[in-house]
Amino acid sequence: MSKSSSIPLSFITSEQRLWSLTLFLSYCTIGYNVAEGIIASYFGLSDESLALFGFGLDSFIEVISGVGILMMVYRTRRHISNRTSAEQRALRISGTAFYLLALSLVIGAGITIWFGKKPETTIASIIITSISILLMWTLSSTKISLGKRLNSPAIIADGKCTRVCLWMSVVVLASASIFHFTSFGYIDAIGAIGLAYFSWKEGKESFEKASSEQLCGCEDSCH
Repeated sequence: MSKSSSIPLSFITSEQRLWSLTLFLSYCTIGYNVAEGIIASYFGLSDESLALFGFGLDSFIEVISGVGILMMVYRTRRHISNRTSAEQRALRISGTAFYLLALSLVIGAGITIWFGKKPETTIASIIITSISILLMWTLSSTKISLGKRLNSPAIIADGKCTRVCLWMSVVVLASASIFHFTSFGYIDAIGAIGLAYFSWKEGKESFEKASSEQLCGCEDSCH
């Protein structure tokens, strides 16, 4: 009897289902970020909220990053250790975009503070980021759980990196809530600076993933 025939069919089917679910979650992450980017950017412009507009732009960059992660999932599933040029290119493009977003948010925050601009309302920010926190927490926890069941450090790293999006949502929600209840004008700019920090961090991690020889490269997520 061959070695492969000794593996129970139920185990193979179960593992295949877990990988299929992992791929589905990757597609969900990309799809949600597209929708979130459109909605957040629109309301960020209409409400004159720099933090929410920056949050929307970040979502579009997350789509590019998500494509790189999706290729990583495919590669991990097929037990290919070397990164593809397309994956590296997607990660470097997203890394550059994150750095540019961080710079533009800092400049925008400075201009907002200098001219004393305030958002017209932050209701949209509160609603959008509340939904994002709930969804990103679910995606992150599920990815980490799947990564552990599949014994895949790469999938676990993906789940932990998804939590960065969650913390970005928390920053925008906090600044939007403070403004809604206190009308403190500078809080929107402070929220934008908080987003800039996380954008810079994600840019750094994108370049680390692109240059790393490991399956994952999200700081210490592989350990």
